[in-house]
Amino acid sequence: MKNALRSFFDNFLRNRHMLRHFERWPTLLGSKPPVTGSAAMPRDVAHALRAAAHADPGDLLVTLNSATHGLPVEKAEALRKRLGANDVHHERPLPWWTHLWQCFRNPFNLLLTVLALISFFTEDMKATVVIGSMVVLSTVLRFLQESRSNDAADRLRAMVSNTATVLRPDPAGQPLPIGDGGFDTSCSGSLRIEVPMSELVPGDVVALSAGDMIPADCRVLVAKDLFVSQSALTGESMPMEKFALGQGGSIASPLEYDNLAFLGTNVVSGTALAVVVHTGARTFFGALAQRVTAVAKGTTAFQAGINRVSWVLIRFMLVMAPLVLLINGFTKGDWWEAALFALSIAVGLTPEMLPMIVTATLAKGAVVMSRRKVIVKRLEAIHNFGAMDVLCTDKTGTLTQDRIVLERHTNAWGEAADHVLRLAYLNSHHQTGLKNLLDKAVLAHADVEHTATLKAEYRKVDEIPFDFTRRRMSVVVANGGETHLLICKGALEETLSVCTHVERGDAVLPLDAELLARIEAVTADLNQQGLRVVAVASRELHAGERKAAYGVGDETGLTLAGYVAFLDPPKESTAPALRALAAHGVAVKVLTGDNELVTRKVCADVGLDAGTIVLGNHVEHLSDAGLRDIVERRQVFAKLTPAHKERIVRALHDNGHVVGFMGDGINDAPALRAADIGISVDSAVDVAKESADIILLEKSLMVLEEGVLEGRRTFANMLKYIKMTASSNFGNVFSVLVASAFLPFLPMLPLHLLVQNLLYDISQIAIPFDNVDEEFLTRPQRWNPDDLGRFMVFFGPISSIFDIATYTVMWFVFAANAPEHQTLFQSGWFIEGLLSQTLIVHLIRTRRIPFLQSRAAWPLLGMGAAIVAVGIWLPMGPLAHYFKLQALPLGYFPWLVGILLGYMALTQMVKGWYARRYGWQ
Repeated sequence: MKNALRSFFDNFLRNRHMLRHFERWPTLLGSKPPVTGSAAMPRDVAHALRAAAHADPGDLLVTLNSATHGLPVEKAEALRKRLGANDVHHERPLPWWTHLWQCFRNPFNLLLTVLALISFFTEDMKATVVIGSMVVLSTVLRFLQESRSNDAADRLRAMVSNTATVLRPDPAGQPLPIGDGGFDTSCSGSLRIEVPMSELVPGDVVALSAGDMIPADCRVLVAKDLFVSQSALTGESMPMEKFALGQGGSIASPLEYDNLAFLGTNVVSGTALAVVVHTGARTFFGALAQRVTAVAKGTTAFQAGINRVSWVLIRFMLVMAPLVLLINGFTKGDWWEAALFALSIAVGLTPEMLPMIVTATLAKGAVVMSRRKVIVKRLEAIHNFGAMDVLCTDKTGTLTQDRIVLERHTNAWGEAADHVLRLAYLNSHHQTGLKNLLDKAVLAHADVEHTATLKAEYRKVDEIPFDFTRRRMSVVVANGGETHLLICKGALEETLSVCTHVERGDAVLPLDAELLARIEAVTADLNQQGLRVVAVASRELHAGERKAAYGVGDETGLTLAGYVAFLDPPKESTAPALRALAAHGVAVKVLTGDNELVTRKVCADVGLDAGTIVLGNHVEHLSDAGLRDIVERRQVFAKLTPAHKERIVRALHDNGHVVGFMGDGINDAPALRAADIGISVDSAVDVAKESADIILLEKSLMVLEEGVLEGRRTFANMLKYIKMTASSNFGNVFSVLVASAFLPFLPMLPLHLLVQNLLYDISQIAIPFDNVDEEFLTRPQRWNPDDLGRFMVFFGPISSIFDIATYTVMWFVFAANAPEHQTLFQSGWFIEGLLSQTLIVHLIRTRRIPFLQSRAAWPLLGMGAAIVAVGIWLPMGPLAHYFKLQALPLGYFPWLVGILLGYMALTQMVKGWYARRYGWQ
């Protein structure tokens, strides 16, 4: 194998979790289960693939205008110009202006834009600049962060540049005819060259070896121990053996043909020559990719929630602003001044910083997650991470380690036996054929010290290679004496067929019907535990039986030593991660294409109660209502197709759950699209990464738990701003309504409202960096517009009580009770209103006692203190006249302290009652 291929193999295994699938390993282990993960493909594509599978190799080459030595370069280029490149349809990146528009369009940005336009036409340029700045900042910040994340995802796709080894005619050679089912493997008459996969065309003959990605949909012409992982298409965990010989009879899905290989799959072991049948969009992978990327992603939990919250606040504004206009117009008589004041109220009721706070908070979460090896493609996915209460995940590589290990070595009675491991090691070590995953697992499991002893004691005499008729292989070794030892390893049934005795300790017992039944019971129990069982047998060959060369006929009269059993073991981090997710209110459901026996074993090992496993054929026949019911009662689903996975995700979503789905194959793409948060890995197929909202650079459930917590912190800080601002603004407007009805002047000028609102919003810039109480992280969080409306009604009027108290103090104590003293009145309420708004941050950000049991982060404390200082300085400083304010007497400030302390005490009391009655989100 060329060094370039070896390098690609290493990189491929490191970056693409496709070697993880071995549930079909080999027919060596028994009968093949049917393919359960195939997805539908266009009928013409399926028909052409079936025809290729059944065709004689020579006839197929003629049909494709090809030959045994491959296509000439000129013919390949002509075909490529006519048919196009061998590229799969990907989701096209949005033009920057479309992406920018999507970042802008939300109810709040649109509302703020309208208010900015009204302010512009009423010549209120200060309001226009402030409101417009908020819209621009939030839109640009979101645009830049999402663009960076998408660029990172694109760089992942470009990390591996895939090539294929293609045969081209050798001008000096002669093409060879098709022989018994294939080529002469010397490939005389042809040259092997590396070309980009995108340059392949139908009729190209490609050479395949371990680690190669199948570059197109191909018909196998020559195969030697060829095993292909089709997990990216089917979800099957075991590689599928591929042959050159055609199949007869009817097969339901082209994916079940064992002489076809498909784009997007990869060679686990073996070598082959294959002819390209379909390329690009006409491949199975390409057809499914087109179908998946054509479906728009639905409205997520974040989008639905923020839209509902937005409309709650907008409805409040649409009610309150006209009321202020009418009251001031009728009581003051100046309708133009009343209209400007009503516009200021509309601006004051609208949390104009909300788009920027939301975007900044999400962006901060995305930056934190990037440090934990997570790429956030869509910022809103951070919220969905925190709101997620159900995580659907595949099994292999997520719960398990993505590799096969030798789990047990036992005698025929199922008792641990080191002797069996020694025999298995000698068999795997001395065979010269391609070592499959099972051989590698045996070699890796054996103790280093003992293996060195075994290598020194035994030398190889001969071997009887594996073939797929016998489904076993043998080696003959000698330990220095005159006795040879034949060691056979293979499928249970085929190995038992050449055994006459069974070994137990030092005793050797004849293999009779009773022992055979016992053996079948023991191996059936191992299979029920999800283990793959291989039999190990031996025979001593004495002086009269020794040979220089051995053959299949010598595999007789063997003694069964026991079994070696294999498993893809769970990761050490899986069980604690599942416990952590459960503790944080996230239920994990396993959706896999694997069979139920292996799935149950893995679930038991990681502490997940599998209960009754629902199989794909049962899901197939369930109505939507029946499926919505069963997904609530079952945790594990096996032998699923891509359509089944998508239906399960949608059923959970329809039941009101925020659903995450983690997958990496083309067969996972529909479910990734259907989920509120699609999670993929850097090694996933491109279509899966395009469908995902988040890409993990390491496939670990511990990373997911960290993401859940970060999502909840992010949402908590967004919710703080919305609740604090909405309730505070509502209280201010309520206070304005009361004052407008009884005062002979405006309680606060439009300029004062705008400056007060701006200063308060600036104090909230540090919200994304605030601390979050631990109890908020223990359960999923989501938008609750009803709770927001109730919260505004309960907490807004509390501030109005103390605003009215301030009115009373200013009117009666400081005699600010006539239009000529309105500036003093307005200055007093300006300071009290700003300080109470700033103080509410600390009261409402936690259910606990503020400053004592829960303290805000230093950036928020510092920003709040700075705004309090600025708010007091403005009326007391040299700029007071510019802002139409005036200095307050020192006697005002003790009253201010008393009012603020009363506000804190009452708010804390109401907060405790409210939390007990309605809960505290």
